Amino acid sequence: MSAPSAIRQFHRWMSITFTVCVIANFVVMGRESIALYVGLFTLLPLGLLLVTGLYLFALPYLGRRNRHTSATN
Repeated sequence: MSAPSAIRQFHRWMSITFTVCVIANFVVMGRESIALYVGLFTLLPLGLLLVTGLYLFALPYLGRRNRHTSATN
């Protein structure tokens, strides 16, 4: 498995994890102390989604630039 496809698979699993954490946050929202921990726990997959999503967004542009520079050499 190549690196971009592994990152894409990881991104998919993190989106599922993030969705489950958000649902858990809504379930325990009535309990103030527990909701805070669940809400903070949701930030970890969100941060990973941000990093992998930005990489996947930039991937086609980086590939296009590499093809352009290798074609001129």
